[in-house]
Amino acid sequence: MDQEKAIHLLKESGALLKGHFILTSGLHSDQYVEKFRLLEQPYYCELFAKDIAEYFRNQNPTIVVGPAMGGILLAYEVARHLGTKMAFPERVDGKFTFRRGFQFQNTDRVLLVEDIVTTGGSLLEVIETLKSQPSTIIGIGLICDRSQGKAKFPFETYAVCTLDINAWKEDELPEFLKSIPPIKPGSRNLTN
Repeated sequence: MDQEKAIHLLKESGALLKGHFILTSGLHSDQYVEKFRLLEQPYYCELFAKDIAEYFRNQNPTIVVGPAMGGILLAYEVARHLGTKMAFPERVDGKFTFRRGFQFQNTDRVLLVEDIVTTGGSLLEVIETLKSQPSTIIGIGLICDRSQGKAKFPFETYAVCTLDINAWKEDELPEFLKSIPPIKPGSRNLTN
């Protein structure tokens, strides 16, 4: 899928929002990608998942891993397109861990997927968690990379779309954003 179509689908699904947002990282932004507006609609989720699956198909992944929460839906849909298993780590006492009996083999080739990346912190945590599993990570597939090139991973990474969305520290907000009341979207409230 080309960049223009991906951005169009984000807008069409209601996932690309404008306003004043406090991101999970604590940074502020004038745009936000609400992944669940995309993931709640199987049609849109399938389009992005299929694109990721096709990109990595020739690397023969045997299991697709996506972190809880949004990564679960994406991992399932990518795995469905590839005909593989899926698994997900979830936070226990603030740390990602595999529960629910998920098992990895020495022959497993893991495709790690994530919905939206801003800093890459969660994915780096999942990579650390996967190091304790008997498997090999073959790549990372993303719905959207909004890190402006700052999120770096030690594996081949493919993003269906890349968004150039600015993010600022609270004490560096531009004037136009200061007058808009901030919203804290997402599931982890890391700021007060």
